[in-house]
Amino acid sequence: MLKRNSIHVERFREKIDKAAAVRTKVLDEMKFIRSWAQNPLRTGAVAPSGPDLAAKMASFLAPRPHSRVVELGPGTGVVTKALFERGFAHKHLNLIEYSADFCELLSLRYPGLSVLRGDAYALGRTLHKQGGFLSEAQEGERLLDGVVSSLPLLTRPEPARRALLNEALALLKPGAPFIQFSYGLVMPVKPDSQGVSVYSSDWVWKNLPPARVWVYRKGH
Repeated sequence: MLKRNSIHVERFREKIDKAAAVRTKVLDEMKFIRSWAQNPLRTGAVAPSGPDLAAKMASFLAPRPHSRVVELGPGTGVVTKALFERGFAHKHLNLIEYSADFCELLSLRYPGLSVLRGDAYALGRTLHKQGGFLSEAQEGERLLDGVVSSLPLLTRPEPARRALLNEALALLKPGAPFIQFSYGLVMPVKPDSQGVSVYSSDWVWKNLPPARVWVYRKGH
């Protein structure tokens, strides 16, 4: 009898957890739609990235004791969650988010995580804010182990995209990746240096819409 009751309780808890997960997903999508309606060019997408795409992006990074990874445009934190599942800790991450609503959501969802409200296209200046990796760094120091971007790059002019990539590569350690997903058929930004390698993943068909992950690396 006790065993049967325990099974019923466990099934009930599973249903509650599933319902909570569905509710969270719906609320996140509503936040994205509202953000998109207010400023389509900044938000780009009308729904968060799917978990398969987020996991693919995180797979190009390997956590180490003193890792420093910057996430651009985290939104509701889908890629952030994938980074945690990959093995990164709070101290390893800086999140840069322009939307005050998403900053508040991320701070509530991941207490203690460094969420910097600012412009990702002014990467260095934003990372110099309190809590940012550059707040105590030496000028010109290349200390980042990765940049993961969910920014809607294709909504911005090519010079702005290239400037962002160049600034990120200047802050990354040699060979460290700049990771960007895109729904487009061509690379989201063309590097202006032959010393930059570019890799494209296969399409992540489970994501809606399907997307690819682009990885940029610069040597010494």
